[in-house]
Amino acid sequence: MDAISQDNRARWNALARANVEYSRPFLDFTREQAAEYIYRHGALKNMTGKNVLCLASGGGQDSVAFGLLGAKVTVLDLSDVQLERDRQGAAHHGLSVTTIHGDMRDLSIFHDDTFDIVWQVYSVNFVPSVESVFREVRRVLRPGGIYFVQFANPFVQAIDEDAWDGRAYPLSDFYVDGEDLAERFPHWDVDQPDGSKVKLASPHEFRHTLSTVLNTLAKEGFIFLGLWEWMWHDENP
Repeated sequence: MDAISQDNRARWNALARANVEYSRPFLDFTREQAAEYIYRHGALKNMTGKNVLCLASGGGQDSVAFGLLGAKVTVLDLSDVQLERDRQGAAHHGLSVTTIHGDMRDLSIFHDDTFDIVWQVYSVNFVPSVESVFREVRRVLRPGGIYFVQFANPFVQAIDEDAWDGRAYPLSDFYVDGEDLAERFPHWDVDQPDGSKVKLASPHEFRHTLSTVLNTLAKEGFIFLGLWEWMWHDENP
């Protein structure tokens, strides 16, 4: 575990203890909600009996959803507190989940062709390079397996989202692959139940350009089944 991983482990533990939204386990989730959440893009279907790796997506949300759908779930995450939330969610629903502390770039604890699904919600931007992550995912996926990965729109990361002038958002920085955004945005504000905010150190978060993400996936032999964008639906975004 390098210095970046050590920093991010400590920072994500602090964020999770402050109850950042990604660390709130799905305690009230139903099987119907789980199906809507996991199957929403149409790429995944019946999860019963499937071996699923929730990669760097601890927090008791994704593991609960897959568990409710009958999958055999393993979670690998850098944050001890996030993994504790997975165990909390599993215990609440009477599910079985395997939790492993580790770095997404090193999946050597797993044999080749272990998982039917690797599910990685927003986390690949917390490492400076995607190459080792995608290479390891390809290795542990079974032939015909599916890798679901979320990543930041790198163009959005170059604008100042607080400086809307009525026509456009101004660029705030260059479009640079590998930039550590924590240097520009050193804090996260975590909303609390009483309406207050807790200011905590940002984890190291890196911009990966579209060419880096898509070309590296292609190089590793992945076949694209779809690309879905998360859209902001405010009246005046």
